[in-house]
Amino acid sequence: MTADAMNHVERFRAVMGSRPVDRLPRWEWAMWWDKTIDRWHGEGLPRELTFSRVFDIAVHLGLDPYQQFWFSTTEATIDATQHHVEGVVADMDDYLRIRPRLYPRHDAAIESMRRWGELQGRGEAVVWCTFEGFFWFLRTLLGFDRLMLAFFDQPELLHRINADLLDFNLGLLAQMERVCIPTFATLAEDMSYNHGPMISRREFDEFLAPYYRRLVPRLRALDIITIVDTDGDVTKLVPWLQDVGVEGVLPLERQAGVDGMKLRAAFPRLRMVGHFDKMVMPRGETAMRGEFERLLPLMRTGGFIPSVDHQTPPGVSLDQYRCYLRLLEEYTRCA
Repeated sequence: MTADAMNHVERFRAVMGSRPVDRLPRWEWAMWWDKTIDRWHGEGLPRELTFSRVFDIAVHLGLDPYQQFWFSTTEATIDATQHHVEGVVADMDDYLRIRPRLYPRHDAAIESMRRWGELQGRGEAVVWCTFEGFFWFLRTLLGFDRLMLAFFDQPELLHRINADLLDFNLGLLAQMERVCIPTFATLAEDMSYNHGPMISRREFDEFLAPYYRRLVPRLRALDIITIVDTDGDVTKLVPWLQDVGVEGVLPLERQAGVDGMKLRAAFPRLRMVGHFDKMVMPRGETAMRGEFERLLPLMRTGGFIPSVDHQTPPGVSLDQYRCYLRLLEEYTRCA
């Protein structure tokens, strides 16, 4: 296979493997705010392209065809949503009481992956799945403050929840394997903030690492690349994740002080996505070009896909976003 004859799947795997590519992928991992789409409807985006049709919007705008399946822990939906469970667990009795409402069947969604698997098999689309991670789901059920205390006061509760979540995610993988194996998976965690991880290494090793060490090898056995989605400054977290087999991180938020080139120097094999500062987009082409110039050395190291470092906010007009896309096309080729 040569770099001038790549389909979407080949291109993604090549760049994530730091191999030569014809161009870098053009993919928005977090898409746009609903209010952004509302604004764009008044600026020329067809109104039938509603916020729920993110794949169709991406294709309409000329982005590469990446289809996400986010498997909810609370409803039989592939939308990134929680339904009336935030902070409802205070102890084991609470968890056992609501547990019948958790971990739904996703048979219909997984069956719908069959068509996407066929497209992926021809290289015409990239399929990715998202699992809720072992910090994310604890925080969802307990709420942040209660979770911080539970690390010390209720370890058995946290291990029970994460053991159940692990079984749920492994079960989803077993079903997917028969229909469509995603090219990569993201684990939703959001366990960093502007100054680093929200938990200590000790808490990570005790309460999260055992479950990563069972899930990640299963993903890798299916040749699924594993990427953790955590906002804020991921720098200190990277070696923890690498120790449990995680291969990549996103979105490398610029406003949190993340420096992709420093990460590349410290972790040569780390796969990265994002890092384009969304805050420059309303400032016009010169500012956006400057941001791409900042990212260009990192783009040339391999193992990195440039993308907006979180959802494009409603302060960005459709014309400004089209300018971003034009520059994205230019720089993903010259890189």
